Amino acid sequence: MAAATIPKATLLAAAAGNSHSSLLLLPLRHNCNFSFPTRSLGLSSVLLLGFPRRIQGTCQAATLSKEEKVSLLDGVDKSHADIVSRVLEQARTAADRRKVFHTDFLAPPVLNDALSVIKRLANITAVVSGGHAQAERCRLSVGHVEDIGSKCKGAPKEGFPGAVAALSVSGNFAFDPAEHGDFLGAVLGTGLAREKVGDIIVLGEKGAQILVVPDLVDYLVTSLRQVRNVPVDCTTIPLSTLQYLPPRKEIFNTVEASLRVDALASAGFRLSRSKLVDLISAKRSYTKFVILVERTISPTLHTICVNDDASAN
Repeated sequence: MAAATIPKATLLAAAAGNSHSSLLLLPLRHNCNFSFPTRSLGLSSVLLLGFPRRIQGTCQAATLSKEEKVSLLDGVDKSHADIVSRVLEQARTAADRRKVFHTDFLAPPVLNDALSVIKRLANITAVVSGGHAQAERCRLSVGHVEDIGSKCKGAPKEGFPGAVAALSVSGNFAFDPAEHGDFLGAVLGTGLAREKVGDIIVLGEKGAQILVVPDLVDYLVTSLRQVRNVPVDCTTIPLSTLQYLPPRKEIFNTVEASLRVDALASAGFRLSRSKLVDLISAKRSYTKFVILVERTISPTLHTICVNDDASAN
């Protein structure tokens, strides 16, 4: 057999059945003549040259079958099953490629369902990254357990390193106060999708701090110039400088006739039971970020949160 020397060329030869034809793949920049032996190679015979050892092997498809998806998504809320399914595919792909992928920012109910599904996968794990310990909207960093573990040694409370970035939006809001919705509207007005934005920490007349996807930091710094009618400056800040408020806790004893959620919440939030019933009916109360739809359940060992007209949590 005589063959030309092909520097740095990728050569793949394969034969099917008893045919003597060969399939040859070369980069277009090489124009070489070569020859192969004319013996039968068989269906399973493949000659692979020029590839690094780390990619010489069987390629496992990350696409899940319909049966696998149905089994893994069992118990997931149907309203966000599509999002959880995409996270699942992303996690499988990341593990197969031995990389770490980051999801978009997920709302708490979606995040909880996604985490429960990922726990069912072998050799795949996830790290929650929201920018600070009390973050509600978070990203999931998914991948093989070894890859996640090697990059998260001593990781801070904000999650996977580099998954979330923080911006400071400063301006004089003393005479034109802005709320959470104003800052969110200004950010979305630049063309960003909601899933690219995490928590927004409102700082009163000083402005706000916003958690975003790191890839969009430069874009926001140059695009976000106004909130309401107030000119603003947008700058990058370290996550360690976020001024979030820790949750307020109060411990006290109360005697109630039952463990129904309306009885416990009315005592805990010092609201009348009739007002609690109205809030539950309006779907403005939740436990572990899951909206309460019945006032008769017993939220044992869970945290009850209520959004009233004063935006108290």
